Amino acid sequence: MALSSSSSTSIFALALFTTLLLIGSSSAQLSENFYDSKCPKVFYAVKSVLQSALAKEPRQGASIVRLFFHDCFVNGCDGSVLLDGPSSEKIALPNKNSLRGYEVIDAIKSKVEALCPGVVSCADIVTIAARDSVAILGGPNWKVKLGRRDSTTGFFNLANSGVLPGPNSSLSSLIQRFDDQGLSTKDMVALSGAHTIGKARCVSYRDRIYNENNIDSLFAKARQKNCPKGSSGTPKDNNVAPLDFKTPNHFDNEYFKNLINKKGLLRSDQELFNGGSTDSLVRTYSNNQRVFEADFVTAMIKMGNIKPLTGSNGQIRKQCRRPN
Repeated sequence: MALSSSSSTSIFALALFTTLLLIGSSSAQLSENFYDSKCPKVFYAVKSVLQSALAKEPRQGASIVRLFFHDCFVNGCDGSVLLDGPSSEKIALPNKNSLRGYEVIDAIKSKVEALCPGVVSCADIVTIAARDSVAILGGPNWKVKLGRRDSTTGFFNLANSGVLPGPNSSLSSLIQRFDDQGLSTKDMVALSGAHTIGKARCVSYRDRIYNENNIDSLFAKARQKNCPKGSSGTPKDNNVAPLDFKTPNHFDNEYFKNLINKKGLLRSDQELFNGGSTDSLVRTYSNNQRVFEADFVTAMIKMGNIKPLTGSNGQIRKQCRRPN
């Protein structure tokens, strides 16, 4: 049956609309080669600044990974955690006097802007820097998906609402918080393995080393020397201890071995191996670093895909601490 001219026009318009929709949809996806032509030297810029920073203070690597985690869990991976101002996530309870690494991100952004002005988002810089921090400290390397754009505001209230798991979280709470972000229990355990590097403040583990039973007594006593029982509310709250006391500056699977020996620093760490549903996975990771690293990479990529701003949403900030 022949179509009328008006029908043909309608079908053509519909086909054109569908094509444009598909093009728009695909362009909004994150891509491993997003900056291949726009800013091919972005990876060199990020890594060169990081190598210098981590040579001076290896802990900065863990701080950058934590920035990535705290950014993605609060309204998606949009660089909002970097913003100053009245709605800043930096002053939310889980982050205040705790999150670090902002100056390193600033230095990276400055170098990237000199190479490619207005092209690379702060959200992508944090993503690349988290990957490179793991690799520089001896962990796996992987290709990161890029193309995120930056939010124009922070989300103080959301950061304060409980979306970020705390150091005293129960296993069920940890599982739920990660599930809320579309991450599985396996993802949660693998990502917890980032605690193979970095340090925690006394205020985060004081209660555990004095009041809990599922902790090696000699390990607890060693931690108590730098975290006095009656020092709550004093500057000693900020005394730090390594999350992995065996290899604190090397990304490996010792963290999981520590848990089996009841030497997890935080309550939320030891909850992963405390007679619950994740015990078997902790044993697997403690025995096989390759399996841990593969699952860690998968989980990092999944976490980086949480609600990114793409296409025309958001902006490319010129400075990471404030919107344009």
